[in-house]
Amino acid sequence: MPTASYIDPRNGQLYPLEQPRWCSDERTPLLVTPGTGISRADIESRTRSLWRYKAALPVEIKNPITLGEGCTPLVQRDWGDLRPLFKLEWFNPTGSFKDRGSAVMLSFLRQVGVDAILEDSSGNGGSSMAGLGAAGGMRVTILAPASTSPAKIAQVRAYGAAVQLVEGPREESEAEAIRQSSQTFYASHNWQPFFLEGTKSLAYEIWEDLGFRAPDNVIVPVGAGSSLLGCAFGFRELLKAGQIARLPRLFAAQPLNCSPIDASFKAGVDTPVAREVSKTIAEGTAIKNPLRLREIIGALRESGGGTVALAEDEIVAALRRLARQGLFAEPTSASAAAALEKLSGAGAIKANETTVAVLTGTGLKAATTVADLVQ
Repeated sequence: MPTASYIDPRNGQLYPLEQPRWCSDERTPLLVTPGTGISRADIESRTRSLWRYKAALPVEIKNPITLGEGCTPLVQRDWGDLRPLFKLEWFNPTGSFKDRGSAVMLSFLRQVGVDAILEDSSGNGGSSMAGLGAAGGMRVTILAPASTSPAKIAQVRAYGAAVQLVEGPREESEAEAIRQSSQTFYASHNWQPFFLEGTKSLAYEIWEDLGFRAPDNVIVPVGAGSSLLGCAFGFRELLKAGQIARLPRLFAAQPLNCSPIDASFKAGVDTPVAREVSKTIAEGTAIKNPLRLREIIGALRESGGGTVALAEDEIVAALRRLARQGLFAEPTSASAAAALEKLSGAGAIKANETTVAVLTGTGLKAATTVADLVQ
């Protein structure tokens, strides 16, 4: 396998992985050079975590930080005329899919000498970094909007991480983290590309869940896009390795109140398009300016998928419907379920197809809010 590097997707500039970095020299986001994929024979079947797919990572991680993340349930439920499969990502150790990215990113960073990190997050990312960081003996500081759910902040503090609450919109937490990055390594789940190397395990896992085949459709709630891009990268590698015959169609579900990806995709461009932003119950996807917009739009187009923008009452209805089927999701996750009906109604997905909807986080992260909404 060729030696992997960081790569700036805008100009092809390469950087060695041995040097800890979270961005290019021009302060632009990086990726890791594409992998070649793995086969069924490369899976470590005795390992009950995402590390069963470690052969798909760009470097060998000799001493991974792990709490058993990955290997989450895939359950089928009736949804009108559809029989979707729900991927229950809240079974990850800190309650969300973010543990996939955090485990791989922090394991790699620790391996190259980083022992203290800084992260900005409105909730699940911070909880995940704090939990996995504690498991790995790393010092963690989380910058979060002052408006973040108290339950999420309590979880971060319980892991022993330092918390700094930042007044203003979500973007101000990121700006403050970048300002502080000269003192502590900025291990951002949005910026540091090894996070995506962890979330791509979602694609490998769905492939294995389905008897080593790709689904027809995958629906993901999307804010910054790490779960969607992880799926795109993982399925792309499986296609390259000859393990699947085609890519699944990827669909990004967003709240209409904050839907920049839908706005750009519907306009046929991969650059920002003006659309009014207002408060949404799907706070985990309330990202006004996604850092990797171009890559997200590219992945949607490559797969033949698309976007769905959802009204608040549609998200609430899906949240209630999930709960009545025993699935206690946080409002952000319910966007993926709400998208099922809209995509089916538009003819984008069909009853005879295999459709996976990723439920990214547990309702316990926002239990009071969920309880009020589902009554």
